[in-house]
Amino acid sequence: MASEDSDAEKTEQPTAKRLQDARERGQVPRSRELGSAAVMIVGSGALLFGGGGLAGAFGQMLRRGLSLDRAAVIDPGAMGHTLGVAAVDAILILAPFFAAVAAAAVLAPLALGGWVFTAEVLAPDLSRLNPVTGLGRVFGVSGLSELLKALLKLVVVGAVAVWVGLWLARDAASLGAMPVVPGMGRAVHLLALAMLLMSLGLVIVAAVDAPLQWWLVRRQLKMTRDEVREEFKETDGRPEVKARIRELQKKMSKRRMMQAVPTADVVVTNPTHYAVALKYDAAKMKAPRVVAKGRDLIAVEIRRLAEEARVPLFEAPALARVLYGSTEVGREIPSGLYLAVAQVLSYLYQVKTLTAQRAARLRRPVPEIDPMLRARFDRQGGEA
Repeated sequence: MASEDSDAEKTEQPTAKRLQDARERGQVPRSRELGSAAVMIVGSGALLFGGGGLAGAFGQMLRRGLSLDRAAVIDPGAMGHTLGVAAVDAILILAPFFAAVAAAAVLAPLALGGWVFTAEVLAPDLSRLNPVTGLGRVFGVSGLSELLKALLKLVVVGAVAVWVGLWLARDAASLGAMPVVPGMGRAVHLLALAMLLMSLGLVIVAAVDAPLQWWLVRRQLKMTRDEVREEFKETDGRPEVKARIRELQKKMSKRRMMQAVPTADVVVTNPTHYAVALKYDAAKMKAPRVVAKGRDLIAVEIRRLAEEARVPLFEAPALARVLYGSTEVGREIPSGLYLAVAQVLSYLYQVKTLTAQRAARLRRPVPEIDPMLRARFDRQGGEA
C-alpha cells in the first residue's frame, strides 16, 4: 500500500536533471526486441544479397578440401594444415557478414537510449537479491508487459513462420534435384528470404516494445511535487543561500564603491538625501563616470569620505537626484547631463586655479539639465 500511495503521488514528469542523473546511472530505455529485429534484418539481408557469393566461396573451399593428392593423404601433418587453411578461409568469407551483424547489434540500442557507458550497473546491489523486490518485478507492470510481449512475439513470429514454411515448401523440396554448388546457393537464398520475412514479424514486436520501454522508464522516473521543488532549490539555489550571497555581493560592491570616493573629482549632493561622486579623465573616458552613489546613510558616508579626501562637494539637488536615478555605478552619465556636469567641473577647475578671494567672487553655476530627463526623475523621486 505504501508503494502504491508513493507511486500515486508521483504525478510530475521527470526534470532534465533527473533524466541526466538516470542516464549517468545507466537507467535509459532499452529494447531487446529492437536489437533482435535489427540483427535479424541485417543478417538475413546480408545473406539474401550476398548468399550467392558465400555459397560459391564455400563450394570452392569444399572442392579444394576434397581434392587431395596421394602425398597429402599419406602425410599425417598435411590434414592439420589443410584444416587450418580451411578455417582461415571460412573466417575471411564470413567476416563481412559477422561485421554487419555486429554493427547492427551495437547501433540498434542507440536509436532508443543512445550511447551510455557507466560502471554503476556493475556495482553490487544487494536489493536485487531481495525476493520481495523480485516478485514485485515479476507481478508488476514490467512483468506483465514482458508476458504480453512474449505472447505477442509467439503469435506474430509463429504465424509468419507457418506462412513462410508453406510458401517455400515446394522450393525447398526441389533442392535435392539440383547440383551441389547451385543447390547450396539456392538453399542460402531461401534461408535468407525466410529469415527476412520472419524478421518483419520481429519488427512489429519491436514497434510495440520500444515505446513501451520508453514509457516504463519515464514512469519509474516520475517525481512528486516535493521532489521537484527540492531539486529546483538545489539547482537554482536555496532562497536563504541566494539571499546571503546577494548580501555579501552588496557589501563587496559597497566597499569597492566607497574606496573609489577619494579618487572622484566632485561629489554632487542634495544636500542630505543624495550624494553622487563623479570622475572624469579625458584621456580614458568619453564622458564623466559615476564612481559612487547613495542616499540617506550611504550619502552621509560618501560625503564624509569626500571631506576627508578633500574632494569638493557641490550642492545641486536636482542634478544629484537625476544623476542618482539615471546612472549606475561605473557607467558614464547620459548625454542629457553633459552640459550640467561640464558646468560643475568647469567651475571647480576654475576655483582650484584662482586665489581664495577671486574664487569667492566667482559666480556659482546653476546646472542646466535636460528638461525631459529632469521631469522624468522629478516624478519618480529620483528612483531609477
